[in-house]
Amino acid sequence: MEWNQTSKAPEKPAPISVPFRTVLMSMVVLWSTYFVLITARSYILDLDMQAEMAIRRAIVTIAGIGLTIVLWALLRLVDRQALWVKIGAATLFAIPVAITIGQINHFVFHDIQVELEEKFVEERGFRFDDEGNLLFDLPEGVTIKAPNPDGSGKKISESLIIAPADTREETWKMVLEIALGRYFLLLAWASTYFALLAGVQARVAERREQQFRSAAKAAELRSLRYQVNPHFLFNTLNSLSALVMTGKADRAEMMIQTISRFYRHSLADEPTGDVYLEDEFDLQQLYLDIEAVRFPERLTCNFDLPDDLKKARVPGMILQPLVENSVKYAVSTVARSVTITVAAREEFDRLVISVSDDGPGVPEGTPHGFGIGLANVSDRLEARFGSDVAFTSAPIPGGYKTEMRIPLSRPLKH
Repeated sequence: MEWNQTSKAPEKPAPISVPFRTVLMSMVVLWSTYFVLITARSYILDLDMQAEMAIRRAIVTIAGIGLTIVLWALLRLVDRQALWVKIGAATLFAIPVAITIGQINHFVFHDIQVELEEKFVEERGFRFDDEGNLLFDLPEGVTIKAPNPDGSGKKISESLIIAPADTREETWKMVLEIALGRYFLLLAWASTYFALLAGVQARVAERREQQFRSAAKAAELRSLRYQVNPHFLFNTLNSLSALVMTGKADRAEMMIQTISRFYRHSLADEPTGDVYLEDEFDLQQLYLDIEAVRFPERLTCNFDLPDDLKKARVPGMILQPLVENSVKYAVSTVARSVTITVAAREEFDRLVISVSDDGPGVPEGTPHGFGIGLANVSDRLEARFGSDVAFTSAPIPGGYKTEMRIPLSRPLKH
C-alpha cells in the first residue's frame, strides 16, 4: 500500500480580537452613561424644552455610538502593535471622530438654540438686526455716540449691541469646545477597549500555554511508555531463546502464542491514555503466563483485585516493569518456588497498587532501584499525576515490595 503525502503550509494563527458584541456593549454603556448624566444635569439646572433636548441628545448618542464603531475599526489596525503605538493611534484617530461628533451636536441642537435665543430676546425686549447682532433699543431721546469703523468721526446710535453676531470662527470655536469634551470621552472608551483586548490576549496566551504543556506532557508519557515495550521484548526473547536452546519446543510454541496475545492486547491501547485496572491486571497475567512457561515449577502468581476497583483508571502497562523485576530478581535467582502478588485496594479515596514477592529481596551486588524499570514507573506517574502520587520500593521481611498511591478515578455512574 502506498501512502500519498502532500505538504501543507503552516496555518497562520487566527488574529486575536475582542468579540464585536463585547465591543458594542462597551460603547452602548459609555454613551448611555453620557446620555443619563447630561440629562440629569439638564433637569438639575431646570433648563427649558427638556423633551426636545432629550430627543436631540439621543440622536447625538446614537451618532456617537456609530462613530465610535468607526474609531474601533481604525484601532483594530494596531491590535498587534506595542502599547505605545496603540496609545498614539487612539490619540490621533480620536481627533477627527471627536470633531465630527461636535459638528453633529452643533447641527442637531442649532434649531433649539435659535428658538431659545428668540425666546430670550422676546422676554427681555431685545431684537436682532439684519446682520444677526443682538440689540437693545435705547429709550426715546437717548443716543450714543460711537466712532465709525473707518475712523471718520462719530456716529449717533439709538441701539446698544448686546451680543455681536456669531462669526464663522466663533462657530468653529463652539464646535471645537464640544469636540474637546467628546475627545476625552473617546479616549476613555479606547482605554476600555485596550483593556478588553489585553484580557482576550492573556486568555488566548494561557490557552496556548496549556496546549503546549499538554502536548509536551503527552510526548513525555508516550516516550516513557515506549521504553517499556523494547525492555519487555528483550527479556521475553531471552526467555524464548533459552527454551529453544534447551530443546523445549512445546513450551517455546506456547510462549510464542502467549506473547502474541500479550502484544495484541498491549498495542491496542493509546500510549498516553489510561486503561481499566482490570485490563492492566489481565495484561500482567498474560506476561506471567509467558514466564510460567520458562519457570513452571518456580513461579506462582496471585492477583487480588476487588470488584469495586476493576473500573478504576491507571496508565497503561504501569505495572509491567514492576512485575518484570520480580521475575528477574526473585524467581530467576532462586531454585525454590516464589509467589508474586499483584494487589489493589482503596485507602482514603486513593488507589493503592502493590507488586510484591517472597523472593530474596535485593540480590547481593545489585544496586537498589533495579535499573530503568522503577525510574520509568516513577517518571510516568509524575508526568501523569504531578506531585499527587506516592511511590515506594524497598525490601520487606521475606521479600520485596513496590507500592504506588495515586488518585482514584472511576467512570461516572449514569
